[in-house]
Amino acid sequence: MKKFINDPSMVEEQMILGMVKAHPQHLCKLDCGNVVVRAVKKEGKVAIISGGGSGHEPAHGGYVGTGMLDAAVAGAVFTSPTPDQIYEAIKAVATDAGVLMVVKNYTGDVMNFEMAAEMAADMDEIEVRQVVTNDDVAVKDSLYTVGRRGVAGTVFVHKIAGALAETGASLDQVQEMAQRVIDNVRTMGAAIAPCTVPAAGTPGFTLAEDEMEVGIGIHGEPGTHRETMRTADETAGMLLEQILGDLDYSGREVAVMINGAGATPLMELYIINNHVADVLAAKGVRVYRTFVGEYMTSLEMQGFSISLLRLDDEMKALLDAPADTPAWR
Repeated sequence: MKKFINDPSMVEEQMILGMVKAHPQHLCKLDCGNVVVRAVKKEGKVAIISGGGSGHEPAHGGYVGTGMLDAAVAGAVFTSPTPDQIYEAIKAVATDAGVLMVVKNYTGDVMNFEMAAEMAADMDEIEVRQVVTNDDVAVKDSLYTVGRRGVAGTVFVHKIAGALAETGASLDQVQEMAQRVIDNVRTMGAAIAPCTVPAAGTPGFTLAEDEMEVGIGIHGEPGTHRETMRTADETAGMLLEQILGDLDYSGREVAVMINGAGATPLMELYIINNHVADVLAAKGVRVYRTFVGEYMTSLEMQGFSISLLRLDDEMKALLDAPADTPAWR
């Protein structure tokens, strides 16, 4: 294992400390663990919390700030944070307007966030609700989930629900909007090289030089199948076919996210987007905005995902609304 780290047991804490020191205008760290909250708490608005295992940077701490999240809770690499950590985050950011948790559909995450919400309700009378993201079209019921996995489309939930919360909307309204985004976003990815979890010290899986994993998860968990590598256009077209076959995008405006898994050059991501844009245009799907880059990574995995979000006018306005976070401005 070759990584620029110190002690594998300290990577999460040192990463969070480094993030806070780089962005003190946005973030501060709680003493209870690897939890970051807004540097300046905004009262009177619905507080939005997300999180999960580390290793997906800039998710989730990179999206804490004006117009997006109020707190992010980081577990160990690819491991859910504990209920105690999440509970402390809830207490730190809760307002009279309530708290909405955005949880990716992984069994540990869902269970621990739900336990934390129950603790906050029982002990502090804080109203906490949650939405569960499940945008991955590749795999239903995996080693880590019941139902579909929550992957890069979660970032659209952070952005759009966060923008609505910033306006002073009610908890009902923010939860409904978050669910609307979940209902209208689909994602699928592929990878050609694995990542190495620092605590493990060895790659999470192996691929032959001419192989790729199709439908892979953000923790390196298996997808639908392995096959011989194809060109960028062929691979993007295959993923896009699955996404378009899962939800009717005909005649709609969409936001596109071409998300890098951590070790895929921007050159390749833009080559992928070139084909995605052409396919969507040929099918009469209008691209409103496109996001290309690293939004939810898998350490140094060499891969990418495509997310498509069907938009309405309200979602478009919220997507365009100002945000000021370390990773989205």
